Amino acid sequence: METMTQKRNIAVLGSTGSIGRQTLDIIAEYPQLFNAWLLVARSSADLLIQQARQLRPHMVIIADEQYYDYVRDALEDTGIEVATGSAAIAQAVTMPEIDTVVTAMVGYSGLESTIAAIRTNKRIALANKETLVVAGELIDRLLQDSKSVLYPVDSEHGAFYQCLVGERMEDVDKLWLTASGGPFRTMPKEQLSNVTAADALKHPNWSMGAKITIDSATMMNKGFEMIEARWLFGVMPDDIEIVVHPQSIIHSMVAFKDGSVKAQLGLPDMHLPIRYALGLPDRRLASDCRKMTIEDMASLTFERPDFDKFPLLGTAYEAARTGGTAPCVMNAANEIAVAAFLQDKIKFTDIHQIIEKTMEKVPHIDNPGYEDYVESNNAARAIAEELITKSKN
Repeated sequence: METMTQKRNIAVLGSTGSIGRQTLDIIAEYPQLFNAWLLVARSSADLLIQQARQLRPHMVIIADEQYYDYVRDALEDTGIEVATGSAAIAQAVTMPEIDTVVTAMVGYSGLESTIAAIRTNKRIALANKETLVVAGELIDRLLQDSKSVLYPVDSEHGAFYQCLVGERMEDVDKLWLTASGGPFRTMPKEQLSNVTAADALKHPNWSMGAKITIDSATMMNKGFEMIEARWLFGVMPDDIEIVVHPQSIIHSMVAFKDGSVKAQLGLPDMHLPIRYALGLPDRRLASDCRKMTIEDMASLTFERPDFDKFPLLGTAYEAARTGGTAPCVMNAANEIAVAAFLQDKIKFTDIHQIIEKTMEKVPHIDNPGYEDYVESNNAARAIAEELITKSKN
């Protein structure tokens, strides 16, 4: 078993996002164990500069090339190497000095760099669920020929991981994937067409970025997590059942064939699963964070999700059963539709319609290679954009 005998050099892809910022909290919490070697941001130049000056990484990358000169000039006196563009990210994660890659970039953008990390045998703390949603079959094949290991950062998948330690997958009957239900859990279906982006961004339990918060409101996020679990743990989609648990204390459960069930509990704080993932495979990292009390567990409730009110759950299951490029197309259409909703271009209920229509129009490929995913992603985005434009006319 690998043990942490020296400092790990960590690449944080998406350092300025919610997961990235919390990852840097953990790195700062354990300076004797971790070193921020590479920081990557899409366009939040000022925050990236601030993080670089505080943590002094070897290198920073600003993905959006229009901010390159600004970041380079701001860090000129530090000796920190500055680069830009997606190709630079994919190349940087292969640097031999890097031990662990935290993939916290949002959406499809995390795929290329994750593949590069796998091909160079990195430890990967996976917070970008879209990587496995888009190209789970490809990632699964690549991992078979690599020494790379994926450690899940999502609270639900970290919970599955903990429940399965020491267990045999052939003894598992079902994975129960918990969901808070989002901000519209109790809202009547007929009112959803009138909700605003501001309404959807008010998540009851978690503090997350805008895109993932909207995904939680539509419950598309839980569909993504189902597909992610399918690939992480080698189970079929119908062996994963979603259960709504409004308190977000139980993060997921595993039911075994002998009738027993294991559950992992914790406060709704993403520092916990990030800390666990970074400590794997040989330790839990002690912390002075608030610990859970009996009062936190005093009232735990569960209910079945409403597939009629949240139809994207059904869309995700169907895409997972279909396989091939279907989940890739679904993800691309969702990214475009969510962005349009956040910009008040479409209604909340239009998100599902845009995704379904896009999936009908993009040709399906059963056994895709990397280029097939790229082409399907691009085609789906173009079609979704066109549908949104037509819906405004």
